Amino acid sequence: MSSKNLLSIGFGNYVVVSRVIGIVTPGSSPMRRLREDAKQGGRLVDATQGRKTRSIIITDSNHIFLSALQADTVGQRFSEKRKEDD
Repeated sequence: MSSKNLLSIGFGNYVVVSRVIGIVTPGSSPMRRLREDAKQGGRLVDATQGRKTRSIIITDSNHIFLSALQADTVGQRFSEKRKEDD
Protein backbone atom coordinates (compact mmCIF):
# COMPACT_ATOMS: atom_id res chain seq x y z
CA MET A 1 0.00 0.00 0.00
CA SER A 2 1.45 3.34 -1.01
CA SER A 3 1.61 6.35 1.29
CA LYS A 4 -0.90 8.20 -0.90
CA ASN A 5 -3.56 5.81 0.41
CA LEU A 6 -2.70 6.55 4.04
CA LEU A 7 -3.87 9.43 6.23
CA SER A 8 -1.47 10.57 8.95
CA ILE A 9 -3.26 10.95 12.28
CA GLY A 10 -0.12 11.98 14.16
CA PHE A 11 2.98 10.49 15.77
CA GLY A 12 3.67 8.10 12.89
CA ASN A 13 0.17 6.60 12.96
CA TYR A 14 -1.91 6.19 9.81
CA VAL A 15 -5.35 5.05 8.66
CA VAL A 16 -6.41 4.02 5.15
CA VAL A 17 -8.07 7.02 3.48
CA SER A 18 -10.74 4.98 1.69
CA ARG A 19 -11.94 3.46 4.98
CA VAL A 20 -12.59 6.78 6.78
CA ILE A 21 -16.25 7.76 7.02
CA GLY A 22 -16.03 10.48 9.66
CA ILE A 23 -13.71 12.83 11.55
CA VAL A 24 -15.33 14.35 14.63
CA THR A 25 -14.47 16.29 17.77
CA PRO A 26 -14.60 14.30 21.01
CA GLY A 27 -16.42 16.78 23.25
CA SER A 28 -20.06 15.78 23.01
CA SER A 29 -21.81 13.07 25.01
CA PRO A 30 -22.63 10.96 21.93
CA MET A 31 -18.95 10.95 20.94
CA ARG A 32 -17.94 9.91 24.46
CA ARG A 33 -20.48 7.05 24.26
CA LEU A 34 -19.16 6.07 20.83
CA ARG A 35 -15.65 5.96 22.24
CA GLU A 36 -16.71 3.90 25.28
CA ASP A 37 -18.73 1.45 23.17
CA ALA A 38 -15.74 0.94 20.85
CA LYS A 39 -13.47 0.36 23.85
CA GLN A 40 -15.78 -2.27 25.30
CA GLY A 41 -16.15 -3.90 21.87
CA GLY A 42 -12.39 -4.05 21.25
CA ARG A 43 -12.65 -1.65 18.29
CA LEU A 44 -10.83 1.35 19.81
CA VAL A 45 -7.35 2.34 18.62
CA ASP A 46 -5.69 5.01 20.76
CA ALA A 47 -3.11 6.83 18.62
CA THR A 48 -2.71 9.80 20.97
CA GLN A 49 0.61 8.67 22.48
CA GLY A 50 -0.71 9.67 25.92
CA ARG A 51 -1.81 13.14 24.88
CA LYS A 52 -5.29 14.68 24.99
CA THR A 53 -7.74 13.33 22.41
CA ARG A 54 -8.61 16.12 19.98
CA SER A 55 -10.28 14.14 17.21
CA ILE A 56 -12.03 10.84 16.62
CA ILE A 57 -11.75 9.07 13.27
CA ILE A 58 -14.55 6.63 12.40
CA THR A 59 -13.97 3.92 9.79
CA ASP A 60 -16.34 1.81 7.71
CA SER A 61 -15.32 -1.25 9.74
CA ASN A 62 -16.74 0.53 12.82
CA HIS A 63 -13.26 0.95 14.33
CA ILE A 64 -12.64 4.19 16.21
CA PHE A 65 -9.24 5.89 16.13
CA LEU A 66 -8.30 8.55 18.66
CA SER A 67 -5.87 11.26 17.59
CA ALA A 68 -4.14 14.10 19.41
CA LEU A 69 -4.44 16.25 16.28
CA GLN A 70 -7.29 18.73 15.92
CA ALA A 71 -10.22 17.48 13.83
CA ASP A 72 -9.66 20.43 11.44
CA THR A 73 -6.06 19.35 10.85
CA VAL A 74 -7.02 15.73 10.19
CA GLY A 75 -9.86 16.92 7.97
CA GLN A 76 -7.53 19.08 5.88
CA ARG A 77 -5.13 16.17 5.45
CA PHE A 78 -8.05 13.94 4.48
CA SER A 79 -9.25 16.47 1.86
CA GLU A 80 -5.75 16.71 0.38
CA LYS A 81 -5.49 12.92 0.12
CA ARG A 82 -8.92 12.68 -1.53
CA LYS A 83 -7.91 15.33 -4.09
CA GLU A 84 -4.77 13.30 -4.92
CA ASP A 85 -7.00 10.30 -5.70
CA ASP A 86 -9.03 12.28 -8.27
